[in-house]
Amino acid sequence: MESVVGWPWTHSACILTISVISFFSFQWLFHWLSPWVSSRISSSFLSLSDKQKVEWNSRTVSTFHALLVGIFCLYILFFDDPVNEDPVWGDPTLVKTNVAITTGYLISDLLLIFYYWKAIGDKFFVVHHLAALYAYYYVLGLGMLPYFANFRLLAEFSTPCVNQRWFFEQSFFFVRIAVMPVYYIRMYMVYGTEAFYLVPWGGRVAWIGSSICLDIMNVMWMHKIARGCYRVLRSAQRSKAGAPRENGKTD
Repeated sequence: MESVVGWPWTHSACILTISVISFFSFQWLFHWLSPWVSSRISSSFLSLSDKQKVEWNSRTVSTFHALLVGIFCLYILFFDDPVNEDPVWGDPTLVKTNVAITTGYLISDLLLIFYYWKAIGDKFFVVHHLAALYAYYYVLGLGMLPYFANFRLLAEFSTPCVNQRWFFEQSFFFVRIAVMPVYYIRMYMVYGTEAFYLVPWGGRVAWIGSSICLDIMNVMWMHKIARGCYRVLRSAQRSKAGAPRENGKTD
């Protein structure tokens, strides 16, 4: 009886420990490891302004988090049968571990955003992080909706490409926009089932409300990215068109 009663507390303590370790690990990556490695890989890092160094280190940390969590997400998506068979109440152990890592990262990133607001402050990121943390509370606290929590985390795979500016528009589209129908179809299939009604009202709001909120921001970001790409392409075309009149030089 003691082991049965004690297990939830032990498990909750383990998840909390993972979140705390994650928080301090990402702080360490930002303040010490990223600057140390970057300065040795590229001497130009030292010539960056303080604001540019903050953004550089922030992108380095977010890239590392995205790769770590994204690979874990794929493993769960393909090999965690309990979660895939019961998307609402399946065994959430692996998902909760992954979400705990992300929770530590989000809190760490929020702290950095507020502290370095002039360099990396963005109100949309604040809303994004808070909405995600609200939803993850129900995943970590009640173990519900593990499939959908894991599916949302797959969006992190776009982060490295966005940070590196390599094919970022296509990457962002495929892992954040194109997968929306799959996500909401699965949500529709669960809606109205017995498992759905076992989710408390607050959990449903966290699930459905946060999903809609995050996807509205994803669409807005996609729109900004597409407009930015369009402006860059138009600028490049104008530069090429004006090149012969400027003796082969462009602005």
